Amino acid sequence: MKKHTPLSFKQLSVMAALILCFSSLTVLLFTYRQDEKRFTNITNRLFVNEMTGNTLNMHYTLACPENFGIYDYDPILPAYSAAGTRNGLIATENTLAALHSLHTENLSDSDAYLCKLLTRSLENTLELGRFTYYQDPLSPASGMQAQLPILLAEYTFRSKKDVEDYLALLDQTDEYFASLLVYEQEKAAAGLGVPAACLRQTREQCDTIVTKESLEAGTHFLQTTFRDRLENLCALGEITLEEAQRYLVQNDRLLKTVLLPAYTSLGDGLLLLEDETIPLTGLAALPEGKAYYEALLASQTGSGRSVPEIQELLTRQFTKTYDELRQIVAENPELIDSYNGTAAVSLPYTDANQMLADLQGRMAENFPALPGDGTDVTVKSVHKDLEEYCAPAFYLTAPLDDTSQNVIYINERKTPGNLELYTTLAHEGYPGHLYQTVYHNRNLLDGKERPLRGLLWYGGYLEGWALYVEFNSYDDASKLLKEQGAEEEALFTQIEKHNRSLQLCLYSLLDIMLHYDNASYSEISKVLGSFGITDENSVRAIYTYIASEPCNYLKYYLGYLEICSLREKAVELWGPDYSDYRFHCFVLEAGPSDFVSLNELLEEWELPEDPAILPET
Repeated sequence: MKKHTPLSFKQLSVMAALILCFSSLTVLLFTYRQDEKRFTNITNRLFVNEMTGNTLNMHYTLACPENFGIYDYDPILPAYSAAGTRNGLIATENTLAALHSLHTENLSDSDAYLCKLLTRSLENTLELGRFTYYQDPLSPASGMQAQLPILLAEYTFRSKKDVEDYLALLDQTDEYFASLLVYEQEKAAAGLGVPAACLRQTREQCDTIVTKESLEAGTHFLQTTFRDRLENLCALGEITLEEAQRYLVQNDRLLKTVLLPAYTSLGDGLLLLEDETIPLTGLAALPEGKAYYEALLASQTGSGRSVPEIQELLTRQFTKTYDELRQIVAENPELIDSYNGTAAVSLPYTDANQMLADLQGRMAENFPALPGDGTDVTVKSVHKDLEEYCAPAFYLTAPLDDTSQNVIYINERKTPGNLELYTTLAHEGYPGHLYQTVYHNRNLLDGKERPLRGLLWYGGYLEGWALYVEFNSYDDASKLLKEQGAEEEALFTQIEKHNRSLQLCLYSLLDIMLHYDNASYSEISKVLGSFGITDENSVRAIYTYIASEPCNYLKYYLGYLEICSLREKAVELWGPDYSDYRFHCFVLEAGPSDFVSLNELLEEWELPEDPAILPET
């Protein structure tokens, strides 16, 4: 038998130290993995709950829910209830408590950033939750009475299950609109009723969006688009002709017995709420309106600036843009007499697809290529029955897991051709919403982000980016015209660019005047008059829109200015290594975020070391 030599004190000490070190390492690794596991559970739960709790939202977010672990769900069109709102806020508080308990230094960089974004987003949700009846889900400009039919008409049918989900949602529209009416009734009872003029506009939409005559004739867009989608499914072999016929009968029945009565009941209910004594004012005139506006502004724009800081920023930008415009006029006085707005510019392209191709070619130098396979885009016209209620143009956001086919809608009633169409396509397509959405979705699917990241909404980032590239597209249009030898029209394009910037900046300042400073109609009218807008109908329309849609212009223009500010910071931080290409890579790789978080991220951002992936500056 081999005899074991006793260990010395020194050897024992070394072994004890090693054991202690190993134990500490084990504890650290356990803690790291524990935080990572908890964060995974939190984000997965939030993602699944959000998707299964709103089937309409899920359908537009995921083409194949099963690829994200969602197999069984009941089609739900979530309805409003006071109790549901309270429970939602309690759940938000619980989630925040769980996030605050995490050690973010134990998370990966992408998870730590998502945790920061999610925490700030939920904190803002809680802040807005204090103001229960300050929202307006039935606004004449953007209410669900006009938005829901568009979402139903564009509800993609990829399978038989999609058709059945769609019909189940259509069958819930009566309960959905009834719940919104309950909200409006509670809102009025709380002393925050909507002005009668706005309710009348919404009622008129209820009377015209769905009519008995169009349904009986079989010409309503929710009948014709449904039929077209079924024909596509039949052609793909997903459903039989017999099934398609059965679905057609069911759709017609639901439109006539559920949706039409739902609109009628909503309109009748709003009629009873009309009160001519309620004035159309800004939020600042309401009891807690000023505080709500501050919370709404932070949520809609993602800016961390105070309202006075934003006013100062806007005022400086207005002066700068106005001075630049005056300089163009001063240097070219002989051309001004022939200038007559957008009509003075005639681009060589009139077709939307030609314009998109030109925009894609011109962006290649300063924007990274889309990751993954090719991307197709179809430009469609808004259905004539919806032209009055739709925006001039919009990009129908592609699902996270299906970005190969994209659709841009043009409202021919509101969007003239040529220069305005060119810049609109830049805003909605390349390098705007379509490009940014596809870029981020494909990065997310490549495993760089968790699926929940795709659900966080940042209006200031999204619309700020789209406006940023839209302004760049005016410069592209100028280059295009100069290539054609149209120097004068190239100059007019720059004038149009400055005019649009001044208009959006002015309306953003008026938004603050109305909703924060409590400016009256006469004060708003006086400001508009000083800029030559004196027609009473025009003044009333501008005032009504800004009063009904607080923060909407700021979502675009302040978002744009925040991106410009971010670019200036990148120039300062990166010095000679700065290029527009690198900056655009940063914004796109970071993805939709609030601007406080983006500025913090920029300070930590490391430029790619491989010069082969970047163009020469």
